[in-house]
Amino acid sequence: MTCERTFATARRILRQLRHDRRSIGLIMAVPCVFLGLLAWIFQDRPAVIDGFGPLGLALFPALVMFLVTSVTTLRERTSGTLERLMTTPIGKGDFLFGYALAFALVAALQAIVLTAWAHWVCGMDVAGSLAGLGGVAVLDAVLGCSLGLTASSLARTEFQAVQMMPVILVPQLLLCGLVTPRGNMPTVLERVSDVLPLSYAVEATSDIASGAPWSQAWPDMALTAAFTVVVLGLGVLTLRRRTA
Repeated sequence: MTCERTFATARRILRQLRHDRRSIGLIMAVPCVFLGLLAWIFQDRPAVIDGFGPLGLALFPALVMFLVTSVTTLRERTSGTLERLMTTPIGKGDFLFGYALAFALVAALQAIVLTAWAHWVCGMDVAGSLAGLGGVAVLDAVLGCSLGLTASSLARTEFQAVQMMPVILVPQLLLCGLVTPRGNMPTVLERVSDVLPLSYAVEATSDIASGAPWSQAWPDMALTAAFTVVVLGLGVLTLRRRTA
């Protein structure tokens, strides 16, 4: 794995994505639509969007980026593109980390758009820093990318890649503290939530939104980033050249 090959892979993916208007629309518009619908439903109760809006910044980018990256990466395998690339000096690490880098840049743009939409269009008002919330949204989107890349390594068809979403993400949504605080869960479930990356992403988002000091949010952000790297490493180990 080299930086030059990783950057070359990232450039190739960005060039392809630039011409894929549907994927761009999915990445940029869908999270805004979800958050906009929520704000519209509770337009007479602004406290709802103030409370749930930051959590939406943590969850919606991860969900969308998981779907886009898992399907896009699997298509590289089923079309034979990955097998042809593997005959060149490009390795599995170059391929996956190149994908992660490309979609990380897209995720950064998505986070900026979604944070601005939540604040200026949906009326979300938080005690903490909007820039901090945007930073966590980027981390969450990149986490979704890494989970999607690893899921695509395990799937054989695009339908299976989509099916991975409820298997991988729904348990995290239920146990991340969104439904009930993790401290109120049964001990076994709380311990399970301790090893799920979205738990720390949601905690970091909640801390920043509430205006807590950065020293309280940084450990959770660091853990989210660490989980992202570990998941990408697993993806490299499980990636196959083609789908049998």
